[in-house]
Amino acid sequence: MLDQETQLPLSQADALQRTKLISLNISVGSYNHVQDWMIQEARRRVSRMVCFANVHMVVEAQRNVTISKAVNNADWVTPDGVPLVWTMRGLHQVKQERIAGMDITASLLERAAKEGISVFFYGSTPQLLNRIREVCNEQFPSLRIAGMISPPFRAPTAAEDSETIAQISASGAGLVFVALGCPKQELWMSRMQGKIPAVMLGIGNALAVFAGEEDRSPSWMQKAGLEWCFRLAQEPKRLLKRYAVTNTLYIYYIVRQLLSKQEIKLTPISK
Repeated sequence: MLDQETQLPLSQADALQRTKLISLNISVGSYNHVQDWMIQEARRRVSRMVCFANVHMVVEAQRNVTISKAVNNADWVTPDGVPLVWTMRGLHQVKQERIAGMDITASLLERAAKEGISVFFYGSTPQLLNRIREVCNEQFPSLRIAGMISPPFRAPTAAEDSETIAQISASGAGLVFVALGCPKQELWMSRMQGKIPAVMLGIGNALAVFAGEEDRSPSWMQKAGLEWCFRLAQEPKRLLKRYAVTNTLYIYYIVRQLLSKQEIKLTPISK
């Protein structure tokens, strides 16, 4: 745990160490290091953006330059999905551990409660946010929830954005958990960079799992990179087409990057 008075701040340069994965620059760093950095910046109330990249996000970013720019401009882009961890090792020999939004959400809430850092929740439904408040009160009684906003499903107006910025800024929150789903949450956080003085984390479905509204796959499926199978079994109608497209495209893009990398390394033979 960081000691604000006796330790030097974690270097921002550490957050800039990235490795290329198709269209995204994935951050390199340990789970504990990333978490310490988030807590440090939350305590300082610095405007930061954190993305948790999975196969879906990588493919969306490859197909949409606006999404790619938004994610790559984040302070941290961690490998949320196991396939990304495998790919980083296979393509770049980078031994990177998984840093998933579902895991770090509970860890950060626990540390925020212990260290007196206020938190804010933006996104999801009013019903789920109420449940989140109940769960937080049960698990982390000392946690200060600075506020909650369940925005409309449509795109917010400029006036609504301004009101949100003012509300979160005035709340004193150091951590803002953003649950809008990919890529909506990444685009929203990108617009809020430099405007909201807090660490914003795009955690997507993690809130529903943390609240107990949805189940998470068994640990063996997580380690085997099969969480998507578990989610597909839960919501086949909604996810079948998405997974069929994104998983296929991910493999295609990775093979293309691998071949390109090999071609770059080829040296012409002199005759």
